[in-house]
Amino acid sequence: MQIQALRQTGFSGSGFLSAQRLRTTILSRPPASDLASRGFRGGEQAARDRLDRAAATFMQGYRLALRDVQPQELTVRLNRIENAWRGFAFEGAAMALALLDKLSFSRRDRLVRFSRSQAKRHIYMIHVGFGWALARFPWKVEKQAVSSHALLGWLALDGFGFHQGFFRTSSYVERRKRPRGLSSSALRVVDQGLGRSLWFVKVADPRRIAETISRFDSSRRPDLWSGVGLACAYAGAPDAGHMRALIRGAEATGAGLDFRQGVAFAAAARERAGNPAPHTESASRFICGKSPEELSQLCEQVAQHPSPKGSETLYEAWRRGLREALADSAGC
Repeated sequence: MQIQALRQTGFSGSGFLSAQRLRTTILSRPPASDLASRGFRGGEQAARDRLDRAAATFMQGYRLALRDVQPQELTVRLNRIENAWRGFAFEGAAMALALLDKLSFSRRDRLVRFSRSQAKRHIYMIHVGFGWALARFPWKVEKQAVSSHALLGWLALDGFGFHQGFFRTSSYVERRKRPRGLSSSALRVVDQGLGRSLWFVKVADPRRIAETISRFDSSRRPDLWSGVGLACAYAGAPDAGHMRALIRGAEATGAGLDFRQGVAFAAAARERAGNPAPHTESASRFICGKSPEELSQLCEQVAQHPSPKGSETLYEAWRRGLREALADSAGC
């Protein structure tokens, strides 16, 4: 909805919308996020239940943030959520805070204050949640994302890509649309987020995920598989058979290391946030032959000194460096 339309519902003589009016007219009723409502069919019931819970927890964090409480209080409330799901809540909270900032004519520091509070342990998910908000107000997306942080700001473009795959599935997944006005570097990160959305769109079904990726141009497949790896390790892969099928699917397109790099990102996000999960432990060891702690250390080491080649961004150098480190690892 455009700002003018918002003003028609809550514009006051002082020139701004009240936070209460914003919450009740726009933000408190986002599109349904459960798999059935989105039209995502198939998959095993256990996978559907897990992914629906992830989406519900995202919305739980989103709604908690709409109460516009202080960052420390919000963080305390979010930290009461079970470890395995907590990151989704921080992601949802970040989206809500970013939207409140964008729709405010006065106070616009909610997300920054949140990211600098104790919530900063979840900085990966906070940037991804910011990307969801960018998808709702898609102008100067790349500039806004990168300006938030030279390295981690690119994760907002991952969040943007996930949002488009999840909510605009027909265009971005089935018709393989690409957003306009973004650099080639940004488009690669958007594809990582789009690949991550496939874990939900195709309900964690390795065969359907591989078939879907095979319809994309070959140049896009590595980034899509990177996103699948991230999602399977963070949200949870059903069992060893499914993970084995995913490895085969990624390696068949030459994207085995990209897939593993995504797994490493998931492990690093959970380790930094202090919310480990058994399924991330299983995916890390099965797919990369390393513990989440080892993958996180590797990820952080590369992030400290990324070495861009040519026109690479810091984020591209980080991902490439991690792939190279994984290739040198005996476990991968």
